[in-house]
Amino acid sequence: MALPESITTCLSQPVHYAICKLGFEKKDTYDINNVLSGNGEVCWQAVTEHVCYLESDESVDYIKSIRSLGPVCESVNLYFKSLSKEQFVIQYASWFHWTNCTEVFLEVFDVLQYTQTTEIDLGLMKLTSCLERALGDVYLLKGNDCCPFLLRDLLASEQLADVFGQAVMNVLRVFIGSPHGLNLRNVLWHGFASPQEIPAKYCAMLLLLTAGLGQLLQTYLLQTKGVLVHRPYVIFISLEELDAFPDLNDEILSIAEELVKLSSFVLKTMLPFWITALTAFRKNRYADSVILLLPQLEVGLRLLFTTTNKCPNRLLTAESSAFYTTFDEMLAKHLDNEEVNQLPVVLEEPAMDFLWDFLNHQEGPRIRDRLSHGEINLETFPREVANQIIGFAITILCRFSDEDMYSFKEHMVLKPLMNCASCYRSRFHPISRLKKQVLECMKSIQLWPELPIVPEEQVEKIKRLEANAEADTSILISEIISQLQHYMPQNFFSSDDPINSVLTERLLVELCDTRICTLYSPRPVLEVVAVLRRISAQCHQVSQQVIAGAGLRYTQWVNKTLRSRQRHNYRRMLNSIKFLSPVLRLILLLISLELVSVHSVCKKNPFDYQQYLKFLKSVLQYTENLVTYTSPEKNKWDETMELTKRTLIKIRKISDRKLMLMHLAT
Repeated sequence: MALPESITTCLSQPVHYAICKLGFEKKDTYDINNVLSGNGEVCWQAVTEHVCYLESDESVDYIKSIRSLGPVCESVNLYFKSLSKEQFVIQYASWFHWTNCTEVFLEVFDVLQYTQTTEIDLGLMKLTSCLERALGDVYLLKGNDCCPFLLRDLLASEQLADVFGQAVMNVLRVFIGSPHGLNLRNVLWHGFASPQEIPAKYCAMLLLLTAGLGQLLQTYLLQTKGVLVHRPYVIFISLEELDAFPDLNDEILSIAEELVKLSSFVLKTMLPFWITALTAFRKNRYADSVILLLPQLEVGLRLLFTTTNKCPNRLLTAESSAFYTTFDEMLAKHLDNEEVNQLPVVLEEPAMDFLWDFLNHQEGPRIRDRLSHGEINLETFPREVANQIIGFAITILCRFSDEDMYSFKEHMVLKPLMNCASCYRSRFHPISRLKKQVLECMKSIQLWPELPIVPEEQVEKIKRLEANAEADTSILISEIISQLQHYMPQNFFSSDDPINSVLTERLLVELCDTRICTLYSPRPVLEVVAVLRRISAQCHQVSQQVIAGAGLRYTQWVNKTLRSRQRHNYRRMLNSIKFLSPVLRLILLLISLELVSVHSVCKKNPFDYQQYLKFLKSVLQYTENLVTYTSPEKNKWDETMELTKRTLIKIRKISDRKLMLMHLAT
């Protein structure tokens, strides 16, 4: 990948002018006492009068507003520089409590005192994410269920205008949230700004405005007797699911620091961000390291994207009338002109799966979204997550480097990382989640033999009718397994004991280990997977109900607290468990076999596809009825047996007619 060394900015000319020059055109010295009262409160009228409006439709004139506010921002910056940390804390700390992130805003004050190469940018990214989250909490004061996902829509909402006033919201929109204004949040979070390109005075102004919003909110809450409730942070559970790369030690990080200076993936003007991100990780500042690194991954991928798709103009920030080139566009299958995006071809499937897993899939961690929208507690951001993002970034640096860096690529320390990257499989695509569901359900069913049960001699003998029904069920299951054996891996089927030789965890593990393409799954595939997931979830619920119910009834039996009817029902439960276990395991096998062949659904014509979906939904209906019948409230075990027999006959019929996906795949 050729790197244009001449690139010194990723801001297009109009955006660069707006951010770097427009606010410096007025040379007036602005008196800070105009916007601050003696006790440090913001005089909002003095600020809002600098917002200019278009004569045509009275909307904000962003160009004139930025120019007019420039000297005010400079005055605020100089004022903050004149304060000691103690003075700032005494005067302003309480006004940041409404954000639930007071420490972040106090850190931003520190940054303004000792401007480092990348610290203003990092401070602004943290400030805007925390401010957005807090404004969302205020929005919910008005009785809404959820707040807008986009900052732009949040700032334009009537709800916030009711609390703070429209004029105040217009001031904020000059700085963040409007593509026509400075748009500092998006420019930074999408990696368009180079180090020190964003003037520090805009960071100072947003710091003051946040305190001023706190003052207005306090007045509003006193008048309305309202209470601001902060939404809980997103907590990463099952961190082991995110574990794709080995732990990064000092040796790997040292090599990474050399790599960033040599890799063609890194724009030279952005190099300080990479170095600071790696340093932050070493210092256990995991949120900072990821906040700095994610925009740089986006910059590098944008460079790759524009090179491979031959659209170099999209490397720069777009104007307000056009699209930014962001992760969403770069990871999509097609470009906006409907041509096929070539970036996935260059990155290859494992890297694309990783990016989709960590950034896009709804059930994944969605790191960038959650960090940039303030949904994660920055102080407790897990090392494990940062380790994965940096580990992935290192492998990308390696892959997109010059040929003379062979020694780096073959370095013993980096090889495990490169191997992990090349073997990565999606973990948060619906197909991957279904595999996980199936195996978890199977583990639950395998607990059934260990359930405490009353000795057989203490239970009334099974009626012949029930015994026959159980035998019929076993015959049906065996017949279906016999039909399916040709679509299973070899060495699992035994004609002597088809049920116990086939319906095993070992077979499901092998089937679920089959690699299935998850990238850009067609709609029919996703629809089928969605139904299969619902079936699997219902099976798991049945299993959990059986485990809970059997344990409870056994305790009641031992303690002799069961009435006659309950004892009779308990006996039926014990009889039903014997045939329900193989039935549920058979359904899990069907799900797994269909999943392996799921892309074959695209071969079906519309009519056959609808018929197939109808069949799956009938199985879903069966499992939903099972949940109802096996619930503690219902305990309809006789109905369960009859329902099961009808469903097995239907499955056998569909299998016999070879209408399943596994039949199309061969």
